Amino acid sequence: MKDYKLIFAVITVALVWGTTFLAIRVAVETIPAWFVAGIRQFLASIIMLIVLLSRKEFKWIGWRNLGYQIIFSTLMLIVANGMTTVAEESVSSSVASLISASSPILVFLGSVAIGLQKFSFKALTGVLMCFSGILFIFWDGLQDLANPDYRMGIIFLFCAITGWASGTIFTKKLNIQSGNISLNLFYQFLFAGIIQIIFAFIFSESYHFESWTLKSICAMLYLAVFGSVAAFFAFHYALTKISPVQVSILAYFNTIIAIFLGWLIMDEKISVKFIMAAVLIICGVFIINYKPEMFKRQKIE
Repeated sequence: MKDYKLIFAVITVALVWGTTFLAIRVAVETIPAWFVAGIRQFLASIIMLIVLLSRKEFKWIGWRNLGYQIIFSTLMLIVANGMTTVAEESVSSSVASLISASSPILVFLGSVAIGLQKFSFKALTGVLMCFSGILFIFWDGLQDLANPDYRMGIIFLFCAITGWASGTIFTKKLNIQSGNISLNLFYQFLFAGIIQIIFAFIFSESYHFESWTLKSICAMLYLAVFGSVAAFFAFHYALTKISPVQVSILAYFNTIIAIFLGWLIMDEKISVKFIMAAVLIICGVFIINYKPEMFKRQKIE
């Protein structure tokens, strides 16, 4: 019998996280990036709080666990998500999604460096393919790097994937487990939201609220409700049914969806070299992560 809840969860993660790059690009058209990131996470924390209160599951998690959640929130939400949002003020959603797709390279290299994973010829092949893909991205765009805004956007993206990789390695190394993911997500979203809104008032050159368009506000609300809350719920539900390696395959669909939507809706140019870059990076990441059990059905005890 098919598990329709699992199928729905997997489709939700693939589609929603694939659309977030486009939603961010639309949101930052009229709303300063740190406001987009901060309000997104703060609204997500309010939604999580309502869910927790309705279930009578809201409680204090203790200083030790709070410390873990703050570190995780800083790396994954403030640095990774926040800097991706800032980068998309000057970089297309297609480029942002493709560079973000290469984050498993850093996860792998970092895991090797601290002894979590062994290096292999197969992995080296995957890493070289990913780097080749990144070079293809900039093949025709070297002159764009002369533009300081574009250059800073690319730097922010690489900071973002470094934050995401560090957060992933951090959770692997400490093997943090919790019986209530929703509770942890509330504290993560709340901390990130508050810090990013503070950043918004400090770093935004202008924040004339009257200039925020309805389209950008709707994109920001979409990011909060679907990009943060719904996708995280679906992601964690999927993890209870299938292996993390199987769930990781969704990242490849996210990138393809993001590139397609950027071309379709935002009229972003997709060159042959860009398609080659996408193929190289996706294949490289797949080779790095490939394990025989990827496509085997996980037995649920």
